[in-house]
Amino acid sequence: MYEPIRTPSVHSTLAGAAPDFPHRSREEELDIQLAGHLAALLTATDELRAVAPSADLDTAAERLTAEVSRLRRGRTPARASAPRSAAPEVTALHRRAHALAGRALVVAASRADTAAAILAAERMDAHAEASGPRALASR
Repeated sequence: MYEPIRTPSVHSTLAGAAPDFPHRSREEELDIQLAGHLAALLTATDELRAVAPSADLDTAAERLTAEVSRLRRGRTPARASAPRSAAPEVTALHRRAHALAGRALVVAASRADTAAAILAAERMDAHAEASGPRALASR
């Protein structure tokens, strides 16, 4: 009634045979995800620095660059300058940076990366303070 399967399954591998696709561990996946969130936070920080420069943002950008480089095994993140033609609202940039720092904090806590978690929490506090308590509470 049914025809027997004539080819081996593409979903299984033979014992001892090397798979034809790379596998990453959970830790490697979390490293990639955390580096992505921190790189996005770095971009938002650079945009804020272009609109409203401050020493705090300069220090944060340096620390974020160091963390992303560490997670990417020495590769420095790409840095782009924000376009000056359309000046975005500073409060909206702080809200976005706050949300990105929150995502980074969740992943850093998941992988037990204390340094990245502390940095993300500090950035959340700084962006919450800069955007005002009512701006984040009304979201």
